[in-house]
Amino acid sequence: YLDADKGSYIPYWEELVPRMRAGGVIATDNVLFHGRVTDPDATGGAAAIKEFNDHVSADARMDSVLLTVADGLTLSRKR
Repeated sequence: YLDADKGSYIPYWEELVPRMRAGGVIATDNVLFHGRVTDPDATGGAAAIKEFNDHVSADARMDSVLLTVADGLTLSRKR
């Protein structure tokens, strides 16, 4: 479960994913960052989460879905 310093989400991801077995799941919280991830001029935490979302989306090791509940939750399963 990732819910920590937003600027460190990618490094946390890169520590976790290689250690996971096939079928393992990561739940990541706050991936909508109060809707600010859609702002093209996002800065700070919103920019970090936007970059993280792009990173997760491009990661061929995982299947991921972003759920629009609360402040956003991504569920990612290792292939």
